[in-house]
Amino acid sequence: MARAHGARAQMALAFESVCGTAPATGYRTVPFASTTLGSEQPLIASELLGQGRDPLAPIKDAVTADGDVVVPIDVENLGLWLKAAFGAPVTSGTTPKTHTFQSGNWTLPSMAIETAMPEVPRYAMYSGCVCDQLSWQMARSGLLTATARLVAQGENVAATTAAGTPTSLALQRFGHFNGAITRNGSPLGNVISAEVTYSNGLDRIETIRSDGRIEGADPGMAALTGRVEVRFADTTLITQAIDGTPCELVFAWSLGANASFTFTAHAVYLPRPRIEIPGPQGIQATFDWQAAKAVSPARMCTAVLVNTVVSY
Repeated sequence: MARAHGARAQMALAFESVCGTAPATGYRTVPFASTTLGSEQPLIASELLGQGRDPLAPIKDAVTADGDVVVPIDVENLGLWLKAAFGAPVTSGTTPKTHTFQSGNWTLPSMAIETAMPEVPRYAMYSGCVCDQLSWQMARSGLLTATARLVAQGENVAATTAAGTPTSLALQRFGHFNGAITRNGSPLGNVISAEVTYSNGLDRIETIRSDGRIEGADPGMAALTGRVEVRFADTTLITQAIDGTPCELVFAWSLGANASFTFTAHAVYLPRPRIEIPGPQGIQATFDWQAAKAVSPARMCTAVLVNTVVSY
């Protein structure tokens, strides 16, 4: 008897024209490291009395479909997740193409995502998937990945694929070694680690339906937060925190002129951190920053992906 293995698992993604309706064609296989995307339906224990000490049968509760997908930050496939988080980009150029994603869109595209376990076989199609959060970390070494948190409308499980014959984009990964952080146009030094989290603040529309699914998920107030941990070498960031003035932080990765990813938080505010002396080792400071809408440009953040993909 065949048993499912993660090594053989596959994932295919397509953007929907009608939220909750999985398209028949247009799927792309996407690389991923792990996923918790799934559907669950809990049971509610019976509260009835007068039937003896043994409880009566439980009843089914509403269906919840959501989860995380851990994906590589790469040159081409990352654009699919940026489109899910920010909306369709503005694409310019010939070779290479420059795809510019901006925060603040009132509507977000929905996706159909199929996870496949061909040994069983089990093909689970999640329709109406909307990106609630996209986050990643920067460090000196290790694998560079992003985590997309999704909210789905529902799940359909079949013994055969519903994604047809998906196409695929080239996989060329960025590494931590290719990354850099700048503050107001100048390199930000002594950074130990950094985190970036963009959230769409999705509001689940939990209407009464016979299938127990949600009606959809609407974007609420967006939020861009993060953390920067630095070796305490100067008072630049401390002074900014005390003054309450914003700065521009740019997180960038590059593999050459035709392959780069730049994420700009246009107005970042820093809290005043506690500076501790834990012992004889080097002293570090942690800033849990928050971003807001800037005066110019009039948005919170911009993501620019440069590659050879014609469009997303």
